[in-house]
Amino acid sequence: MINFSLEGKVALVTGASYGIGFALATAYANAGAKVVFNDINQELVNKGLAAYKELGIEAHGYVCDVTNEDQVNAMVAQIEAEVGVIDILVNNAGIIKRVPMHEMSAAEFRQVIDIDLNGPFIVAKAVIPAMMKKGHGKIINICSMMSELGRETVSAYAAAKGGLKMLTRNIASEYGEFNIQCNGLGPGYIATPQTAPLRELQADGSRHPFDSFIIAKTPAARWGTPEDLAGPAVFLASEASNFVNGHVLYVDGGILAYIGKQPK
Repeated sequence: MINFSLEGKVALVTGASYGIGFALATAYANAGAKVVFNDINQELVNKGLAAYKELGIEAHGYVCDVTNEDQVNAMVAQIEAEVGVIDILVNNAGIIKRVPMHEMSAAEFRQVIDIDLNGPFIVAKAVIPAMMKKGHGKIINICSMMSELGRETVSAYAAAKGGLKMLTRNIASEYGEFNIQCNGLGPGYIATPQTAPLRELQADGSRHPFDSFIIAKTPAARWGTPEDLAGPAVFLASEASNFVNGHVLYVDGGILAYIGKQPK
C-alpha cells in the first residue's frame, strides 16, 4: 500500500510564516505531521502562529537566523526536547535581490548566498545526526527554475539555487545509506508576495511585461499557486518517495519542457 501519511512525523519548515513555506507546512499538518517553523524575528513568528491557528493547526514557532550556526543548533535541540526528533526538514527560507550583476555589490551577493545556500547547509547539518541515529529522514531543499536557467538581474539567486541543487545531490549521495532521502522541490513562477511586483498591473491597466512573458512561456498559461506545491511536497516527505533520492521535482507548469510560442 502506498503511504502518503505523515502521521506522527515532526516537520521543520524554515521561513514558513507565510508564502510557499506556509502552504507546505499546512499541507504537512493536513497529512498528519507536527509542524515546526522558524523566522528571522518574533513579529514574523507571531504572524505565522496566528495564521496557523486560524486554520486550526497547532504549529510551533521559533525565532532563528538560518545563517547563524549557533542559533540553528540551539533551535534544533529545543525542537527535539519540546516536540520531538525532526523527521522532515524543508529548507525554504530564502531571499532574492533583483539587481543587474554589474550594479550588485559583493556584500549583496554574499547575503543572498548566505541565506539561500549556506542556510540550507547549516540547518541540514544540524538535523542529519539525529536522522542517522533514528534510521530515516527526509530533507527537501526548495530549489528554483534558477537552479537550471539564467535570467537578467538574478545572478546571486541563480548561483545560490544552482549550488543548492548540487548540495541536494551530495546530501543524497553521502547519507542515502542511512535511509535519508534528500530531494529538491523546484517551483516554477508562483504567485506569492515575493513575486507580486512582477504581476502588478501597469498604469495603463496592461499586464506587467514579465507577467505576460511568463504566461506565454508556461504551457499551463498561468502562474502557479503555493497550493500547487502541496502534493509534490507531501510525496517527497512521505514513505511513498523512499527510493527517490537526489532528485529535483520541478513544479513549473511545463516551463522546462517548452521552447515557447513562435512570435506572430
